Amino acid sequence: MGRINWGENLELKIQKLPESPGCYLMKDAEGTIIYVGKAVNLKNRVRSYFRDTAHTPKVAAMISHIADFDVLLCDSNLEALCLECNLIKLHRPYYNILLKDDKHYPYLRVDLKEPFPRLTLARRMEKDGAKYFGPYIGATAVKQVIGAVRDVFPLRTCKKALPLKTPCRPCVNYEIGKCLAPCAGKCTEAEYWDMLDGVLAFLGGDYRKVVGDLKRDMADAAMKLQYEKAAVIRDKIRDVEGLMERQIAIQTAASEQDILAIAQDGLDAMIQLVYVRGGRMIGGDSFPLPREGSEHPGEVLASFLTQYYEDANLIPRHVLVQALPDGAHEQLEQWLRQQKGGAVTLATPKRGEKHDLVLLAAKNAADALEKRNARAAILEERTTGAAAALGRALGLEKPPRRIEGYDISNTQGVLSVASMVVFIDGVPAKKEYRHFRIKTVEGANDFASLNEVLGRRFTHGLREKAEREAAGLSPIGGKFSDLPDLVLIDGGPQQLRFARQALLDMGAEVAMFGLAKKQEEIFLPDREEPILLDHHTPELHLIQRIRDEAHRFGITHHRALRGKASIHSQLEDIPGIGPKRRKALLNRFGSLKAIREASMEELLAVPGLGRPAAESVLKWAEATSGKGTR
Repeated sequence: MGRINWGENLELKIQKLPESPGCYLMKDAEGTIIYVGKAVNLKNRVRSYFRDTAHTPKVAAMISHIADFDVLLCDSNLEALCLECNLIKLHRPYYNILLKDDKHYPYLRVDLKEPFPRLTLARRMEKDGAKYFGPYIGATAVKQVIGAVRDVFPLRTCKKALPLKTPCRPCVNYEIGKCLAPCAGKCTEAEYWDMLDGVLAFLGGDYRKVVGDLKRDMADAAMKLQYEKAAVIRDKIRDVEGLMERQIAIQTAASEQDILAIAQDGLDAMIQLVYVRGGRMIGGDSFPLPREGSEHPGEVLASFLTQYYEDANLIPRHVLVQALPDGAHEQLEQWLRQQKGGAVTLATPKRGEKHDLVLLAAKNAADALEKRNARAAILEERTTGAAAALGRALGLEKPPRRIEGYDISNTQGVLSVASMVVFIDGVPAKKEYRHFRIKTVEGANDFASLNEVLGRRFTHGLREKAEREAAGLSPIGGKFSDLPDLVLIDGGPQQLRFARQALLDMGAEVAMFGLAKKQEEIFLPDREEPILLDHHTPELHLIQRIRDEAHRFGITHHRALRGKASIHSQLEDIPGIGPKRRKALLNRFGSLKAIREASMEELLAVPGLGRPAAESVLKWAEATSGKGTR
């Protein structure tokens, strides 16, 4: 697949991807989320979509619709997995595998009514007296948890209805130390439950005692030079710690929280708002705050809080904030309660799970601020910075604010049109674009056409400017009165000479230059030698964008006129077919080819078309058959 130009904004986002676990959300041109994915390393994973490599048909189809993407950073891969589940369930992206029930969130179940309980997978949490843990990120994750638990606790896995009337022979799990073999009478119910209490505490989050015991066993084995046994215990410790990794992105207890954090760089600030609904993190938004980069974080957050939550519908049950001004907590909490008309708690946690959530929001705020600053720096370099550099290269006294570019489009001198595009401070000002139909020039004469267009543009502009100034109005705001500081002519010295003469004839003094396409040479009116800019400079890229935009704007308008003229001119040759009947024929058949192929019955079905007119169309179709279609 060929190299795709993703656009400046997307290319910058790709370059600035962080090396962090997280989720990415691919969007189409309308801003709709079309795919949600997870990654251990966002930089490596997301970049892989935009490389010139082969992809599966599904991925290739998805990539062809990508117009933008967002990322949400996480502290671990497990959080990214959980967050991906939540985002897919929330947004239901077109290119994700979508499940229509809750099977995406399985649980671990322990039936406490059994004399010798075991761990099983459950798809839904029921009120059946059993103990549930989760939800987890999939059936595979549940099976991994069961395996990890059984590495530490010898739980039974068989489906036998215990206790048996007659003990049976124990299976291989007993022989390898992974079952207490209650089926064979190798342990009592009390002994089994002592072990089960540790399992329940372990799954409930209290794993410090288990880890502590394992570390002591590992140390004892090492002291006895039993290094293989110590290595096995070491692996168990790693499994336990990985299993019980804190799940910030998904929790078992239902909660409704907003988490606010801030990042500052001395100039600007970025506030990150993370949403937790139903116990699950479902996304977040970032809010840039210019000129707040050196203010106290608590003051900025408090000011943002009172503005954002002015709408009572946005206020959740709990609000976690990274910082608040001294003594402001009680007042702000009371204000939130009044706004919501219900209970609200406001907190600035310093430790624990809630503090981890705040740190995660702060991590996302810092990432969003870094990307915004990078975008702003590149935008400034390519717009106002490029215009200033262009002014210096051309010897202008000051940077050009308004630059106009012109181009002539025609087909062998037919339907000649001119385009005028405008860039203000290096940015396209599309409301200022204009089209001109060439009126006084016959044939394909770009020199004379350019002379006519500039004469008309500046005649209108100088007159309108004088009228607005006489009325005490600024020239900026009129249709033509805002005159350019610099004019770009698409062509070499000859085109530039004709254009320059047009301005001199009416007494207009405006800086002007020509751009030759072959080597991107810049020509000035009073200089014989061209200027050659480095092809990697922002000022040359700005010139090229203006030239290309003028060409695109002109050729698009010319093609539209040519297509309209092609259809109408041929239909106008049919006797008895006026504007209304031409429109009715085109609405009914859509093209000249379809009109030529229509039968008498089909023509008579067209509103307003009688038999004489239909016969005229049939005669025209027979006479023009094979002359080309549209």
